[in-house]
Amino acid sequence: MALGRILAAVCSRALRLAPLSTAAPKTREQPAAGRGAVRGRGAAEAGRPPVPTVDFDNAQEAYRSRRSWELARSLLVLRLCASPALLAHHEQLLHFTRRLLGQRLFDRLMKMTFYGQFVAGEDQESIQPLIRHNRAFGVGSILDYGVEEDLSQEEAERQEMESCTSAAERKDGGTSKREKQYQVHQAFGDRRDGVVSARTYFYANEAKCDGHMETFLRCIEASGGASEDGFSAIKLTALGRPQFLLQFSDVLTKWRRFFHQMAAEQGKAGLDAMDTKLEVAALQESVAKMGIASRKEIEDWFRAETLGVSGTLDLLDWNSLIDSRTKLSKHLVVPNMQTGQLEPLLSGFTEEEEQQMRRMLQRMDVLAKKATEVGVRLMVDAEQTYFQPAISRLTLEMQRKFNVEKPLILNTYQCYLRDAYDNVTLDVELARREGWCFGAKLVRGAYMAQERARAAEIGYEDPINPTYEATNAMYHRCLDYVLEELKNNAKAEVMVASHNEDTVRFTLRRMEELGLHPTDRQVYFGQLLGMCDQISFPLGQAGFAVYKYVPYGPVMEVLPYLSRRALENNSVMKGARRERQLLWQELKRRLCTGNLFYRPA
Repeated sequence: MALGRILAAVCSRALRLAPLSTAAPKTREQPAAGRGAVRGRGAAEAGRPPVPTVDFDNAQEAYRSRRSWELARSLLVLRLCASPALLAHHEQLLHFTRRLLGQRLFDRLMKMTFYGQFVAGEDQESIQPLIRHNRAFGVGSILDYGVEEDLSQEEAERQEMESCTSAAERKDGGTSKREKQYQVHQAFGDRRDGVVSARTYFYANEAKCDGHMETFLRCIEASGGASEDGFSAIKLTALGRPQFLLQFSDVLTKWRRFFHQMAAEQGKAGLDAMDTKLEVAALQESVAKMGIASRKEIEDWFRAETLGVSGTLDLLDWNSLIDSRTKLSKHLVVPNMQTGQLEPLLSGFTEEEEQQMRRMLQRMDVLAKKATEVGVRLMVDAEQTYFQPAISRLTLEMQRKFNVEKPLILNTYQCYLRDAYDNVTLDVELARREGWCFGAKLVRGAYMAQERARAAEIGYEDPINPTYEATNAMYHRCLDYVLEELKNNAKAEVMVASHNEDTVRFTLRRMEELGLHPTDRQVYFGQLLGMCDQISFPLGQAGFAVYKYVPYGPVMEVLPYLSRRALENNSVMKGARRERQLLWQELKRRLCTGNLFYRPA
């Protein structure tokens, strides 16, 4: 555990990490040979048709797949979603309406309005007509079982506190050795608070996690038959006890911070992650001065056969020092505050907790194997920052194993985070070095209000970009970097998951400039069912790969999902307002031209 003693020194010295840079991207070097298939940009592509143009202002084309009553329903639902007074009391109104009408009439009313707008049907059989209809107009489907637990706030907080506290911590009276950010806090126990665009899972027991895995498996199987290039999404907090994710994230963050502290001592603070390179000789000297390892041990850590002969070490090299492809758990360590030394994390686990951790990894493996079997790409959703380092690391392990021929596993990057660009560039470079296929889903992020409030209340640095404009700039910067990678690597892929029309236009422009044709099937677009049809269907009809998240489930069991959709529409007022304008424009056109009873071909 010599390396562990370095981490102990980090904890004891309370090292502080300089903020990561978000400066403008620099010109990238051309990739070296051997990094994977590189598309030729010469005569082989000269015969292809040009990249098709997409007109997002043509309401007639945008809604060619919709009947007039569907347009009217969309107008009504989106208008209701824009009412702050209605949204503030929507749960009480739903309860009152159900009592007034009775369950049968209430279900029918919901299917004519909110449920019909945002949910495809009650089961996989009933949603097939909608899937086939959308596919006929160029839009694929990502199936999503929309049933969510309707827990009270008290019950959610109780489950979270129990599942994020280890037996050892309970024995010590709740005292945690983890940093503030990676400790559970009662005030933020209900992770649904302030979150409108993401589903939340709470750990109850292992049987519940097995049930979630079975649900994901059914969605993966169904997605394999829904389109040629199927996608499915999973959340790791649904697959196991979140205590493991908190502890692992804490260790990974401390290790990364120690690297940046060493960089600061060498006068290299504030650089982008991939531009930060430590001089190995100076690093060895710094570690030796700490007195926590012998010089012989230090030299063994930085051998030329593992780090090359450049004399420098970057963050990927640094991470490889604690890397293990088969027994990841043995590197999970926490400081013993009495001895000042690092101990294996598993020594603080009960036998039951260790088994719970292994079951989470096994469930991930089962889902990845099923996705491989049916040819479906598996997107691992991003979650809160106190879980995310572990989620990203475990996703990376899956990518190493399954992304051999094509990117079957896609990691999700939240671009409202200050370190999003560093995370993207590090993973792209790692895929190059190790020879597996990079796959990413880019989102803005779903937890902004919650993350900001938590950081302020508990007392750690706000991980979120300071403004909405900064988040947009970060999204486009990360996207541009990935698109550049796609230009040079035919086996890399990205899902642009965005309802922002400016971002979609930016993507199309850069695809044209880089020569990325939609027939290459490297760039995918994703939106939610019932939202932004004026973006999804023009893209699909022009030949671009675009998908709708298609939730399904019984009416009463998807009400929490419907509540979040209503709130999300209100939070993106600019886009929703434009959508309503185009819907009204097309309805008026049909009325004036006698096409009110138009039926899609």
